[in-house]
Amino acid sequence: MFTGSNGNATNELNAPIGLALDPATGTLYIADSGNHRVLSYLANASSGTVVAGGNGQGTGNTQLSSPSGICFNSSSNSLLIANYGANNIVNWVLGASSWTLVAGSPTGASGTSSTLLRGPRGVTKDLMGNVYVADTNNNRIQFFPAGEMNGTTIAGSPTGVVGSNTTLLHSPLALTLDAQLNLFVSDSGNYRVQEFPCC
Repeated sequence: MFTGSNGNATNELNAPIGLALDPATGTLYIADSGNHRVLSYLANASSGTVVAGGNGQGTGNTQLSSPSGICFNSSSNSLLIANYGANNIVNWVLGASSWTLVAGSPTGASGTSSTLLRGPRGVTKDLMGNVYVADTNNNRIQFFPAGEMNGTTIAGSPTGVVGSNTTLLHSPLALTLDAQLNLFVSDSGNYRVQEFPCC
């Protein structure tokens, strides 16, 4: 059995949460939430490389704040990052020194409107470039058409109402799509995984 130690060196992690894999290279990306950074690990490597954040916790475009879910995009060689503590989703091109805003507030403001998020934990993207966000503290899943920052609630309540019936969510954390764009959501507060059929 292996045990780890909490730290901020490149061979240490602090509350790692999200994972993404580049299947072409085998590179693993880890959202090192407690260190406010994302690390890349090459296959069989014992230490990683900081590829996003690592400049202290904050809302500046060179910083991350408790990154959670991540999604690797091979076509743009970038990472979509659910920037939990900053209430936004950002895109960080690998090799770049800063992010661009995809959804939510650039300054960390939270809210329940269609343009704001509150503690997003999960993010994924479909082949058309549309973005799906587990807006955890708003108990909903938001859909952002490619290139747009105005979201639509596709699961849960648009106003953040918590519930346990089949149309409501309680603290959704992660989400994924299948090949037919059916959506699967880990509805953590309700101790279940829900499927929401496409279209």
